Amino acid sequence: MHILQKVIMMPQSRRIVLRGGTVIDGLRQRTRAADVAIVGDRITGVGTIDAKSHDTVIDCTGRLVMPGLIDTHAHLEGAIFTPDVQRAMLRQGVTSVITGQDGVSYAPGSTPWATQYFAAINGPHPHLTTTTGDPDADTTTDIRIRDLLATYDGTTAVNVGTLVPAGNVRHAVMGMDTGRASARELNTMKRMVKTGLADGALGLSTGLDYVPGLYADAEEISRLCEPVAAAGAVYVTHMRGGYEANSEFGIREVARIMERTGVRGHISHFHVHAAEGRKLLSELAAAGHDVTFDMYPYTRGCTLLAMALLPPEYSALDVNDAVEKLKSQRERQRLQSEWFPQVAKKASLGPAWPSMITIAHAPHLEWMWTEGLTLEDIARRIGATVVDTVLDLLIELRLEVSAVMAVRDQRPDDDLAKLFSHDAFMGGSDGIVLGGSPHPRAYGAFARFLSTFVGRSFTWAGAAIHLSGRPAQRFGLGDRGAVRPGWIADIAIVDPTGVRDEATYDNPRQPASGIDDVLVAGEVVLSNGELTGELSGRGLRRTGAAR
Repeated sequence: MHILQKVIMMPQSRRIVLRGGTVIDGLRQRTRAADVAIVGDRITGVGTIDAKSHDTVIDCTGRLVMPGLIDTHAHLEGAIFTPDVQRAMLRQGVTSVITGQDGVSYAPGSTPWATQYFAAINGPHPHLTTTTGDPDADTTTDIRIRDLLATYDGTTAVNVGTLVPAGNVRHAVMGMDTGRASARELNTMKRMVKTGLADGALGLSTGLDYVPGLYADAEEISRLCEPVAAAGAVYVTHMRGGYEANSEFGIREVARIMERTGVRGHISHFHVHAAEGRKLLSELAAAGHDVTFDMYPYTRGCTLLAMALLPPEYSALDVNDAVEKLKSQRERQRLQSEWFPQVAKKASLGPAWPSMITIAHAPHLEWMWTEGLTLEDIARRIGATVVDTVLDLLIELRLEVSAVMAVRDQRPDDDLAKLFSHDAFMGGSDGIVLGGSPHPRAYGAFARFLSTFVGRSFTWAGAAIHLSGRPAQRFGLGDRGAVRPGWIADIAIVDPTGVRDEATYDNPRQPASGIDDVLVAGEVVLSNGELTGELSGRGLRRTGAAR
């Protein structure tokens, strides 16, 4: 007989009962047949529950009742208001996303710069204004983290947390200055980070291959991490110098920063072969560093075309200046003869790079036809060289172009599985949904974790730990990430035999299958695979570990 372990009395009268499913705890390697009762935004009971006539009963027979999954790395802070994007997340069981990644987002600081620079990644934010109404606000800050978080309260079916993007902070204080920060500038940046954390940010992010993070050295980042460590928050980093064979370089810098500050670290999209990755992680642990990482279950990446194919100095230029420079015939000849031969020598691409880069986002009527085509195909269709094609695209679209990037050395699923099984692994889609041919990871990553890697990397109970319980604890999301009495009812109901990713590189916007019913804060936001119209998501403020 199943015994009701605990019942918490709530003032609300409406109760939802999830009947007859297999409950997965989210924090322990444990599953059991049980009902779940929900009143308001909280789980009130797990066990055998007698439904009353006024209860709403959801039949979960043959399905798993899991804590809502947490995407620890997403670029959805502007797109999450779109119903199709919310549906895509919920159909994967994702109820919370963590944004503010790679050091660039909408807050704090000057949103026009951040929005323009990451236009092909984050897109615009449809509900953000540029005033705080706070006479005591830092004068370098147009938008605060609290303002950004407030835009998600009751406006989306999915929860949204954010990090303090270090690139925003540096740009607000130093603009595009490539030099080292002065003591005064460092103090101002530290105050901005501290304010962001007080506003509810989940940690600090850096993007050390993007600007202006590219110009910040380990000493500067360490100073910014001091308030992060003091708050018990997390330092999240897109490491410097790329990944794959060069991962050790970035790891060494992460280690120096953690050594200097005692901050807990988290490595974004840890692209590396399993043997090398596990070795580097073991070395960090042996040195006493507390580090976790996220990955997505694909080998291709997605980034700004300009970052991948233009010299680094272009990143420091204003868009207008960069475009004018690319129009110069002399500059085009220089890039053709001096720069693009280096692109062909990149370890991740090689001489076949024009056939390995597919346009994802080209937001101009005359160029939208290029979305989904490789650079090689585009050049052939317009009868131009590949280099001229690239430069013309960037000029006409004012650098607002993203691309899906294949790699020469693709890691098989068995290799990915060896990293996903690591205790420090957490799921992250790196999801970008802009354009006519985005990377399928935004629409399929978490369904793919469940359909392909349960049984290879973890059990179902382990999947809930890696993809929900542990991320909630790591990022200070309080009473989320577990199916337990008293915890917030973010819950995904999963068909273990039917869940699968449907999105492909050729058809990337296909929602996943096998997850048809999802609750966020006790409200049914997805029913029979469709949105219900409930907007119970909220901006997630860091609250520390659950009780």
